[in-house]
Amino acid sequence: MEPARAACLLLLLLLPLLSALAAAAPGEFDPYRVLGVGRSSSQADIKKAYKRLAREWHPDKNKDPGAEDKFIQISKAYEILSNEEKRANFDRYGDAGESQVFSQQQHRQFHRFHDGFYFDESFFHFPFNSERRDTSDEKYLLHFSHYINEIVPDSFKKPYLIKITSDWCFSCIHIEPVWKEVAQELEALGAGIGVVHAGYERRLAHHLGAHSTPTLLGLINGKITFFHNAVVRENLRQFVENLLPGNLSCWITDKNYIRFLSDWRKDNKPHVLLFDHMPVVPLLYKLTAFAYRDYLSFGYVYVGLRGTEELSSQYNINVYTPTMMVFKEHTDRPADVVQAREMKKQLIDDFLSQNKFLMVARLTSQRLFQELCPVKKSHRQRKHCVVLFTGEGEKFAEAYEAFLTFAVANTKDTLKFVHVYSDRQPEFADALLMDEEKYHGRSAVVILERRNNAGKIAYKALEEAWQGSKEDNFILLDLLDQLRTDPGLLSSETVVADLNDELAPMFLIRWFYSTLDYISDCWDSLFHSNWREMMPLLSLLFSALFILFGTVIVQAFSDSSDTRDTPPSGKEETAAKAEKNDTSFSKESNSRIPKKGFVEVTELTDINYTSNLVRLRPGHMNVVLILSNSTKTPLLQKFALEVYTFTGSSRLHFSFLSLDKHREWLEYLLEFAQDAAPIPNQYDKHFLERDYTGYVLALNGHKKYFCLFKPHRSGDEGGTLASCEDYSALQPAEARGKSSCSPGSRSIKNKLHKLSFWMERLLEGTLQRFYIPSWPTLD
Repeated sequence: MEPARAACLLLLLLLPLLSALAAAAPGEFDPYRVLGVGRSSSQADIKKAYKRLAREWHPDKNKDPGAEDKFIQISKAYEILSNEEKRANFDRYGDAGESQVFSQQQHRQFHRFHDGFYFDESFFHFPFNSERRDTSDEKYLLHFSHYINEIVPDSFKKPYLIKITSDWCFSCIHIEPVWKEVAQELEALGAGIGVVHAGYERRLAHHLGAHSTPTLLGLINGKITFFHNAVVRENLRQFVENLLPGNLSCWITDKNYIRFLSDWRKDNKPHVLLFDHMPVVPLLYKLTAFAYRDYLSFGYVYVGLRGTEELSSQYNINVYTPTMMVFKEHTDRPADVVQAREMKKQLIDDFLSQNKFLMVARLTSQRLFQELCPVKKSHRQRKHCVVLFTGEGEKFAEAYEAFLTFAVANTKDTLKFVHVYSDRQPEFADALLMDEEKYHGRSAVVILERRNNAGKIAYKALEEAWQGSKEDNFILLDLLDQLRTDPGLLSSETVVADLNDELAPMFLIRWFYSTLDYISDCWDSLFHSNWREMMPLLSLLFSALFILFGTVIVQAFSDSSDTRDTPPSGKEETAAKAEKNDTSFSKESNSRIPKKGFVEVTELTDINYTSNLVRLRPGHMNVVLILSNSTKTPLLQKFALEVYTFTGSSRLHFSFLSLDKHREWLEYLLEFAQDAAPIPNQYDKHFLERDYTGYVLALNGHKKYFCLFKPHRSGDEGGTLASCEDYSALQPAEARGKSSCSPGSRSIKNKLHKLSFWMERLLEGTLQRFYIPSWPTLD
């Protein structure tokens, strides 16, 4: 036993020396060196250095390849030095909050000597080392602007699996191997992968609704879905697969393949068949179908299933090799085929991107028109569209078939052949055919070129109606040959309106699907969302139920009492009603009877700052109005009017803060509330010019948090301005003549519109709280 004790004491004596050596290592992270400040620098100096460097190295402003890494280091350094506890720990032990003195193996060996000697693990302080973690997540890191501007729009093409992690997340270590394997696998299949570091992207983590780490969620079509299951490979794959809609592809057999391929007229899309021996539709194929769902229709053929023999024989399918076929106007033969022993995403994308449209697609929307007939970018990149104006039915079938045959024989990169149903796009047809009598009830062909995105078009129409004869083919072919050498052949110009969206669902169908999505979101939120997010909804629900049942009960008792009592006379009834109203009012407002005829609002200065905030008694809050010298009088008047009914509470104190004197103190607090209030980017060169007048902060000095009220915009509908008469009614008689009301002050007063409703939520405890490490000094 004695040798074990001696070994433990020796380790205790060597610990300070090991810590000093670790701190002196040249490769260690030094926050003072990163920010360029001394060890004796004040918090104000550290903050100024951080703002200057962050503004210089922010990835949105600095295009240097190493700007993002430098910005992360600056954020880490400020996170350590701005926290007094972390800073003292670093100054004492050289611990940056992310280094680990001993490895896990050394830590386990050290505990072998614990017999007969007690060690407190907190004495050694073994923090998590994020620098030694796997760096494979770096290429997936997301920032708020990148997420909003790129990831959300891209989620309409592919689903995203996103992980929220942090430096101090020990549970993240356990899921790291599974996450790395699944991320690589899903990315190869076509899914998107994202990683959010909650320590450096607090705004994005809060926007996603992640209140703990690790958190896994899926994003598709801009909608977020949380993962609530064991983190294993099969569950994560199934989670991503469940994000996808269920109607992306259909099972094809001998009984339905002809009907499926013949739907190209109705869908106006090529149809794709995948022949494979897998009993379930591969996830790669589902992701592909989701990415190309606007252009192609997909079907899956399980070649090992009985009932697909005729289909496989019809198209000579090799049952041992996955085969993908795309069918266009002709259902008896595929337009293109690809076979491979292992289908890869890149191979499929190259194959489908070349077959996104029919040979003679129908213009059913403005988007399709812009893709098939793009605006010319230069004289060498001219794109011409040959448009067949026709109709539906057997009457126009012959003309359409002749035009399709001509298009197949004359396919070129500079030409696109399309057709339009004149009765479905009447404005477009009238603009190009000039409503001439010779085209009525007959097909016509127009060659056009889009000149700009505003609808300007240069075109030339065939002089006679299109009948599909050999003469018509020769005339059209001759015009196309002339067009290659003489672009001026398109002598007519016009401006056309946007095409109608023929395939858009009806309003009732869109409303039905929107309702289903809303119900699904509510159901998911009810069982899986954080209860802090559900509190406002639950509060509203229970309040409505309480009012409903309370009204029914009161009405029942009122009716029963009326039947028992004799009806009173007119004067007695009036007196009884007045007494009843007075009683109900006194009961409802008993807890908020103002104690004075005015609102006592004091200025928050460096003299009373400690007593009015820092050392505020538990349960008390200071409601502070932010104003400037020019807006002091009208804002104080409106503030007093809004909070007057809440002055009966002895736990509320009311103050105002001068923005001209203490802007830096306010901006420090608002940095902790960037999600609730759209505080401007602190690296914006105009951030010092922001007008914070009208902001109201409810400060809880004991628990170190605050709630934030944003000013009401004067242009909003329903905004009402407090009149001078309303305010003067709350003032003593001798002070009523001193209040001023001018048109210029009305817009300023309107900033505090609906402050009383915010105060109601403050007393209910339903407002979002923003916690801070410590209250800054008020210089």
